[in-house]
Amino acid sequence: MTAPVTVSVTRHVDPSRSSEMLAWVQAGTSLAEKFDGFLGSGWVRPSAESPDRHMLYRFTDTDSLAAWEASPQREWWLEAAQGDVEEKRRERRTGIEGWFVEPASVESLSAAPVAPPRWKQMVVIFMVFLPLSLLANLVASHTISGWPLVPRVVLVTTVMTPLMTYVFLPWITRRMSWWLHR
Repeated sequence: MTAPVTVSVTRHVDPSRSSEMLAWVQAGTSLAEKFDGFLGSGWVRPSAESPDRHMLYRFTDTDSLAAWEASPQREWWLEAAQGDVEEKRRERRTGIEGWFVEPASVESLSAAPVAPPRWKQMVVIFMVFLPLSLLANLVASHTISGWPLVPRVVLVTTVMTPLMTYVFLPWITRRMSWWLHR
């Protein structure tokens, strides 16, 4: 099962080139929109005075993202800002954690999801965590109940963590997006 991938790139921008920067971001979005799997993008500033910009873009899966990142269009777009923009950090997120971005102010947003309230994130995580935890503990009580506590908890946690991260949280996030973003 594949999950949507959100990429967050922190870039330092020459403050005297803010107008050109906005045009550059919009050009990149226009190019990316033509690629299969593109879900949206946005530009987030930590504060009004900050020369840094956090650029977010999201694709339906890693293959769609890879096609964009390896494209000549993206290469041309990145070359267009050489000298005016310096990449400082890049981070990829999959599953529900892609929603946990807390923008300070949004300059430009094109179809990028806004993070839902924390209480909604908690409810959605709970909806998956409780039944999975009950099931894991039920299975453990019938199969490894004689194990000492620490190895038993380590095994259950080792099984549950990837299931939550790569299977159930992305699944519930997609199913509950209507409510998360209402």
